[in-house]
This record gives sequence, C-alpha cells and structure tokens, in this order.
Amino acid sequence: MNFAVIGAGAWGTAIAIHLSRLGHTVTLVPRRFEQALQLSSDRENPDYLPGVALPPSLQIGHELVPVLMEAEIVLLACPAQALRETAKRVKDSLSLATEFKLILSLAKGLELDTHNRPTQVIQEILPDIPAGSLTGPTNAAEVGQGLPAAMVLAAKIDDDFLARVQAQISGPTLRVYASNDVIGVEIGGCLKNIYAIATGICDGLKLGDNSKAALLTRALAEMVRVGAGLGAQAETFYGLGGFGDLVATCHGGWSRNRQFGEKLGQGASIESLLAGRKTVVEGYKTTESFYQLCQSKKIEAPILNEVYNALFVDKSPALALQDLMMRELKRE
Repeated sequence: MNFAVIGAGAWGTAIAIHLSRLGHTVTLVPRRFEQALQLSSDRENPDYLPGVALPPSLQIGHELVPVLMEAEIVLLACPAQALRETAKRVKDSLSLATEFKLILSLAKGLELDTHNRPTQVIQEILPDIPAGSLTGPTNAAEVGQGLPAAMVLAAKIDDDFLARVQAQISGPTLRVYASNDVIGVEIGGCLKNIYAIATGICDGLKLGDNSKAALLTRALAEMVRVGAGLGAQAETFYGLGGFGDLVATCHGGWSRNRQFGEKLGQGASIESLLAGRKTVVEGYKTTESFYQLCQSKKIEAPILNEVYNALFVDKSPALALQDLMMRELKRE
C-alpha cells in the first residue's frame, strides 16, 4: 500500500519507519521544510526519535500535492489541537489525488471549544473521505526500534476493507486489532492522558504503589462510565485503546503526561513545565475540554474533576488527591 504520514514527531516518525520496514511505499511529511531537509540528509530524527535510523526506502516529502497524488492511506500524526489545520492542508492539496481511500488519526485529545474527537474534526473538513483512529499502548521509541507492540484500528468502513488495512499495518513486531467503535477508542486515548497526569502527581507526591493501584482501578471505572455516557461501547475500554493504553501511559517512564504530573506533584509550576517544549502534553488541554464536556452532559467524573482543579483552578495537587479519598463512601 501507499501511505503518507503527515507529521514527523516521535510517533509519526516511528509509524512511518514501521510501515516502511513492512515493504510499503511510505512518505513522511514534516511540518517544516528545514526538518524535511534534516531528515533527508541525516536519515534520523534527532529532535524527536534520536538513535533510530530511517530506512533507506522511507521517503521524506514536504509539498503535500505530490505526496497525496498516489497515497491510499493518510495518517495524521499531529497534536489534537493542530488537527483541524492539518486536515485543511490535506483538503487544499487533493487536486491530483486519485487513490485516497482512508484517513487515520494518531491524535489522542479533544479539540478545545468544540469538544470534538479527532475523527469528528477530520470529517468536518473532509466529509467525503472515511476517517478512523489508530491507537493503543505504543511508545514511539520502542515501535521505532522494532520491539513487539499491539494497537487497535477503529473505523466505520466496509469490514473487508477494514480487514485489509489491518493486515497491511500489522507485521512481525506490531499486531493490529480491528474495531468499529471509533467513539470508544478515541475517548480511551483522550482520557488515559488525563489519568496519566493524576498518576504522575501520585509519583511526585511519593504516595506509594497502593495509592497508584487504587487510582488506576477507579480511573478505568470512570473511563467506562464516561465513555458509555458519550455513546461508546463499554467493552472497548477493557481492550488496547482503553486499559492497555492506560497501563502503558501511567507506568511508562517515557510518558510525557505522567512526567508532567510527577513534576507538578513535586512542586513545579504549570507555566515552567509547558514553556519551551518541543513535544506536546496532550492531557493538559484535553483535561479542560473533557471537563467542560462532562459538565455539559452531567456525567460524573471525580478523578477528571480533580485533575482539572489542579491544572486550572489553582488547587494544590495534594489537596486534589486528598479530596478524592474523602468522597462519600459507596459500594464498588
């Protein structure tokens, strides 16, 4: 298959490397022309995925019109808040595209103001092209190095075509499962970043393994409740896009959201943690968007609410977690 990966951060680079190793025609498209030149000459992405060589077969592009001319599958590897602008760039570059069959989001966050999931944003801009989500517990460095991983591909498309795409993305080091519950896998990908911030706060406050285990258990219950309230299938959250991603992001030392929460728990200011970053802490803005969405839908989400209070209401992280412990007792 012919794949175009738009966005050359850590995850965009890693999935492009994986697809290229499988023998597909793959073009990786950085946002900046200077980065495209660097990747082409160095055959490495030192800013986002250092130490992982780009396969000789992996093409580096910049202008979208020629890249999209023969692309069958387009993967948008950008932060959630940049997804609308990226989708518009794709729309404006389709004049010569003849093979475009599916667009997949790799983003894990809700758009501010609209509270739209990634595929909803894409379909607003590109209503005539099927959109789906590729997500799961995948650390970019490990995928880039070829270590074993598993993901879920969710799209509401013909089952035969979904199975074909699933087979084309799968390989010896990456197993892909298929799903039709786009809502569920996208909500799971959003919420796990919020709960990773909460887990990081536990680590920063040195509250121990017991507290983290309790937090993650209740976070999964909350994920199921919130997801079901927003139209997702409850069983989706017990799979890779829910529980799997939650475990990886809340325990992985590489997790930007967990690191952010940990430093917050240690006393760092939010401003200092966000200033000058090359990478995006998706859970930060997604917390604000999801809080507003749950408030409007009257969905109970106490962990989400306390993370929101710690990030946007100037409540101390220690007090936020204490208030979770002091909630009214109930049956499990």
